[in-house]
Amino acid sequence: MFLSRLRINGARPGARRLLSSPQRLHAAVMSSFPDLLPAAPAVPDASEGPRVLWRLDRNAPAELFLFIVSPDRPDMTHIVEQAGWPAAAADRATLGWQTRPYGPFLDRLTAGSTWSFRLTANPVHHIRRKPDEPIKRTAHVTAFHQISWLLDADRQQRAGFRISEKPDDKRLLPGGTTQSGHPHHGDRFEVTVRDQRHLSFNKSRSNVSSRSPVSLVTVTFDGQLEVTDPERLRQTLVRGLGKSKAYGCGLMTLAPVPTGTR
Repeated sequence: MFLSRLRINGARPGARRLLSSPQRLHAAVMSSFPDLLPAAPAVPDASEGPRVLWRLDRNAPAELFLFIVSPDRPDMTHIVEQAGWPAAAADRATLGWQTRPYGPFLDRLTAGSTWSFRLTANPVHHIRRKPDEPIKRTAHVTAFHQISWLLDADRQQRAGFRISEKPDDKRLLPGGTTQSGHPHHGDRFEVTVRDQRHLSFNKSRSNVSSRSPVSLVTVTFDGQLEVTDPERLRQTLVRGLGKSKAYGCGLMTLAPVPTGTR
């Protein structure tokens, strides 16, 4: 497994074109792997093994990073030419992106260890608005329900982690706060939501665009977690979490907790 990072040059027309559609960016990412044919899936059986995951981090207007986790080492020359700094990438020491083996980091995960995390996801639930309507997949659109999606006990157990709780003296709201008669997680957990995006784009196959556009809501979670099952968390990091993985969702990355915040 490999973890790669490429900085996007938002001033280039090619970058603006890629950023305008997750479908285009997905195609560019998948073209980084010579052994994957255009019609091939990200992995022969995505439910059984690692797959190609990607995420776009918008840290600032001029600081856009593309992260990729993949079974094979990517060649992102074409993305650098379209949306990076081709002249700077001529330096053989940089190439315009960085790729590192992911296995050594994954092997460091141990039960009880604590990490900072970032995850871009598509939090959804299944509802029926009227008794005679079929059940439909629907996006969560409020921060409360989006965080509740991530805090779901079954989801965390399957993913091998538990979102860390804040010490009492760092909470702004009491843990027992309620909303509309339902328990509210308040300010209890080390997680925040940012960069919510409502996306709508045409999904094209064989150069024929579908008439109905794809619509989805994505959010980025930042926070801290505790490893409860290292093997399950490793699978989460290489298989993704949640829906819409082809459109930049599901990729979770970990980093050491900053000193003084433990």
